[in-house]
This record gives sequence, structure tokens and C-alpha cells, in this order.
Amino acid sequence: MDEGKNSVQLTDEQRLDWLRLIRSQNVGPRTFRALINHFGGARSALAALPSLARRGGAQTAMKICSQADAEREMAAATKLGVEFLALGEAAYPARLQMIDDAPPLIGVRGHAAVLALPMVAIVGSRNASGAGLKFTQQIARELGEAGFAVTSGLARGIDAAAHHASLATGTVAVLAGGHDRLYPPEHADLLEAILPSGAALSEMPFGWEPRGRDFPRRNRLISGLSLGVVIVEAAKRSGSLITARFALEQGREVFAVPGSPLDPRAEGTNGLIKQGATPVTETADIISVLRPIIEQKEMPAREPPPTPPEAAALETVEPAPDERARVVGLLGPAPVQIDDLIRLSKSSPAVVRMVLLELEIAGRLERHGGGLVSLS
Repeated sequence: MDEGKNSVQLTDEQRLDWLRLIRSQNVGPRTFRALINHFGGARSALAALPSLARRGGAQTAMKICSQADAEREMAAATKLGVEFLALGEAAYPARLQMIDDAPPLIGVRGHAAVLALPMVAIVGSRNASGAGLKFTQQIARELGEAGFAVTSGLARGIDAAAHHASLATGTVAVLAGGHDRLYPPEHADLLEAILPSGAALSEMPFGWEPRGRDFPRRNRLISGLSLGVVIVEAAKRSGSLITARFALEQGREVFAVPGSPLDPRAEGTNGLIKQGATPVTETADIISVLRPIIEQKEMPAREPPPTPPEAAALETVEPAPDERARVVGLLGPAPVQIDDLIRLSKSSPAVVRMVLLELEIAGRLERHGGGLVSLS
């Protein structure tokens, strides 16, 4: 792997291997990183998947993305003008690559240079009020004029208003489905208007129809890309509050626009303010918080994955049956720290991490943030 001081650059062949690995069954962003760290490269990890799944107790053969399927997706991406950016490459958004579950590959369509701008997310109710829409347009336009890109989820209501108002200055639409499965479909014209100065971004495969659980997954990317998240209107159980929670977990700033206590669309935002979110009554409230963050020293880049020689010793680690049994016996439905598993099992870190990989590839383990794992 060609590695610079602060970034990597995949070859076309490596990019295809990365796509195959992340599109394989039971391989999510955290699993992908664990596999790369163990085996030093996607090709070695792909070769190890059947053995890992078998040792982890899988009852059926796992589905590994074939070379042909990956090539078909690459061809579909090229046809639509989508470029796959890999975690660690110079063009990959700097803030996004710092989150625990950053996607190994993101498909980007449009003016990719917008991803280098400081970003502010604006999200809120799909069933927005006229006042909420007007205020969203105001702050989105003024943030754009101040040099920020506006990111949102291309949804109806507040999201659409934020994108419309920042078309000229650059806006990023984060999609819940594949690039060829836009939701909602009526926003196809809005997306086309975004692309000349902004971008559309997705981690999902081509042909993927977004489901309910894909929207929270998308929301972590909206907050992960951004310096801060502005919630304009949100009911008590709004998906926008999930974005706010992700923002807090990722160390992002959370802003909320206060609303009437009589309007249920303001219940969530007023609640956020009570919990410590920065209230916003004008765009200056956002900029005054974010400017000092931008002016800080450059963010440290995530270390690139280890080179194959560095990881070769880990490739041959196969836990003994009693070691595997001890680690599995310590796991349950409640999340536990990996460091605690190492200490309590009296096994080496390499052995514990290999057992976790086996379970994960077999579909029996779930990874949480902060180094926590549980049986699924």
C-alpha cells in the first residue's frame, strides 16, 4: 500500500478489494478496520473470512462479495459519476475519518472539493413550519456566505430548505440508500441542483433501497462530517435527536433553535437547550462557537492501516479451544470492554481480538462505540 506521511493512496486493485471486503456479509466499518489491522490488507482478510466464520460458529457459509459483483458496482459508479474515496486517503473528509465507525469507502458524486470546506449540519422536522423553513434558509445562506458548507440528509422539510438555500455556496447531501436509489424520489431535481457546487455522499451499495434503520446510520455521517449540528425543529421522538446524540458522542457541537412551548415540533429542540445545547436565534450564534475550532491547529490524521509485514505475525494467531471458550464465556447481551475481556480471560490481546473477529464474521458479535462488544 502506497502510504504518505498522513495519507494512503489505494491502487485500483486495492480499491476493488476494499469494496469486496466491506460488501461481504457481517463486515461493517469497525469489523473492516479490525480485519485490516489483523491481516494487513483487504485481500488477505478476504481469504481468511471463511475460516474465521467457521471458527466463530457460523452455521452456514458466509456470503463474500465476489470480484464480479464488485466490478459491476465499480462500473455502475463510474457510469453515474461516483468516485469511491477510501479511509485515510487525502480526499476523504478529515472529520469523518476521526469517528469510530467511519466508512472504509464512501461513494461521492458531484463537486468533491466541497468536502474540504468546514461543514455545518442543519437537520430538523420533515413536517416543518413556515417559520422553521424560513429561518433554516436564512442560517444556511449566511453560513454559506461565511465559508461553510451545509450538510443535511436530503429529506423533506428542514433538510430540503437547508440544501436549497446553500446551492450556490456548496452543500452536501448524505444519502440513506445507494446513489441510484434516491429517497425521497421527488428530490431528484434538488440533487441535480446540488451537484455543480456540492456533493452527494453514500456508504451504501448501488441498488440499495433505504430502510428505516438506514436513516440513523446515515445520520452518524451527517454529524461526523460536521463541526456542529443545528437542529431547527424536532418533535420529542424525532430522528433529528438521533443526529444530535451522534454529534455529542463524536465530540461535535450541538445547536438548537428554540420554539414555542405550544408547538410539538419544538419539544425536542427546547429539550436539547435544557440539556446544554447552544441556543440559536441568529447565524452569529453558530459561527462564534465554530470559528475558534477552525482556527485551532490542524487535526491529527488517523494513522493509516498497518502494512502487511507489520501485520503478518497476527495472521497466524489461532486461539486454542480453551482460550476461545474462556473469551466466549465472558460475553453476553450486555456490552463489555475489550480490555476487560483481555484481563478477565488471562489471554493475550491478539488472541482475544481474533476470537472477537471470529464471532463477528460468524454474525454472533456486535461492536459498539468506545471499545465495547456484546453477543448479538
